[in-house]
Amino acid sequence: MKDFSKKITAYALKNSIEFGKADAGKILPKLFQHGLEKKDIRKIMPEIAKIVNEINKLGKEEKEKKFKLFSTLVREREEKEKTLPELPNAKGKVITRLPPEPSKYLHLGHALSFLINYLYAKKYKGKCIIRFEDANPEKVSKEYADGIIDDVKNYLGIKVGGIKYVSDDMLKMYKYAVELIAKNKAFMCFCDREKMQSFRHEGKECDCRNKSVKENKNEWAEFLAGKYNKGEAVLRFKGDMKNLNHVLRDPVLFRLINAKHFRQGEKYKVWPMYDFYNPVEDSLMKITHILRTNEFDARIELHEEIKKILGLKTQTVVQYGRFNVIGAETKGREIRQKIESGEYSGWDDPRLVTLKTLKRRGIIKEVLHELVNYIGLSKKQVNIDFAMIASISRKILDKKTNRYFFVHNPVSLKILKMPGIKKIKAKIHPEKKEERTIPVGENILISKDDYDSFVNKEVRLMNLFNIKLGEKPSFTGMENKNVQKIQWVSKDAVKVKVMMDDGKFISGIAEPSISSLSIGDIVQFERFGFARLDKKNKEYEFWFTHK
Repeated sequence: MKDFSKKITAYALKNSIEFGKADAGKILPKLFQHGLEKKDIRKIMPEIAKIVNEINKLGKEEKEKKFKLFSTLVREREEKEKTLPELPNAKGKVITRLPPEPSKYLHLGHALSFLINYLYAKKYKGKCIIRFEDANPEKVSKEYADGIIDDVKNYLGIKVGGIKYVSDDMLKMYKYAVELIAKNKAFMCFCDREKMQSFRHEGKECDCRNKSVKENKNEWAEFLAGKYNKGEAVLRFKGDMKNLNHVLRDPVLFRLINAKHFRQGEKYKVWPMYDFYNPVEDSLMKITHILRTNEFDARIELHEEIKKILGLKTQTVVQYGRFNVIGAETKGREIRQKIESGEYSGWDDPRLVTLKTLKRRGIIKEVLHELVNYIGLSKKQVNIDFAMIASISRKILDKKTNRYFFVHNPVSLKILKMPGIKKIKAKIHPEKKEERTIPVGENILISKDDYDSFVNKEVRLMNLFNIKLGEKPSFTGMENKNVQKIQWVSKDAVKVKVMMDDGKFISGIAEPSISSLSIGDIVQFERFGFARLDKKNKEYEFWFTHK
């Protein structure tokens, strides 16, 4: 078998620099480009594991320095920039819509769907319109509508081509309802909910279906006038009770809701269902393309039928797999319950993937834009792990984010034979000329984790000097040796607490240079991870972004 040690080192260094830690499983496939044969996999794995283990012990600066010696051994596969595929029937300006119900705050899945709609409209020089589907006054609120607008415009960076509310078109909805009744395609139904569901399941027609157009018009007028109580009457579409697609089995189009609407007040009591206002609004708004997840697949036939009967324009429908965020709670009802019980601190609890949480943690919009292009329009469900988001974010942030020292759970060291250094200069970022000043006092503070991990060993205090840890830590020299590098803090340390992704704070101290930061700044705490400054008082509060 050929000697692959240098090539293993090259790929392990690259993998470790990109992801914080090298993964042996990611190195093996790279070696096939260099002649590794499948029969030698069992022989090569121990060597890969050994080299990966050694490299993972190195500090980041040392990895980067060493990688320069091996970088020519890395073969980069030519990858075309990933973009969304061409859109069918994209002639002229493409008009898409973002259709949230303002009953909760947006989460990552919403963001990806919204960005797909926006990026296509932008690609074809069209426009993307927010359409608030606010047809259930019991669930919707101004708070959520305002929050969604803020997330869409100010966080996702979507330039909207207008904002529309379904509730503003109620009179038009009523007009189209009357038109359906007149064409004998809708009827007033007085069956109770259980009977209605049972008949739909069994494919039976109820007696209400056989009334005359005149009777239905009169009962519809009485419905609007408030004659009936909630649950007593509904308007249903006259579909096909034998259709294998149960959506076509006389679905409900309008129901009675006695609740004050945040926008319309108590002006309306009879409200349209999704299956009615959706096809109507898509046509009224002159939408050209409906881009959505395929959970709505069964509803296409009904929507197209309603448009055909009412003489409304149709749209090109493009559907893709749902976005499933592994291990994350995304259902509004469950989140609301956990907030009310105190399990979650709010809609921006760090364990959630709402846009409020992602923004507060420091996931910038460019990450989500790149994620959309990466995952594309798969027909199957797309499972998204936060590690995928972190990987994209890390590549973006690492190029520009300033670096500082932060020490969690600090222990104080009185170093024997310590040089009389009062301060040092350190680059704010390897690629930037700007420097920060770090004061050095009589005591040096390092994290307890580092102390326990490297006790009785020589380590280098980053940018400072080398010491041997132990009961009596001592100075061992200024030379930048090939030993573990650890971060430290000394004189004028600033108190810091970091909200972690498990919803708990950890405390520590940071170098005084962080006093120049502003709220919202994202930094890289060396060997700890990225974090966003959330509050700035006597104690600086950061939110953990990712490793």
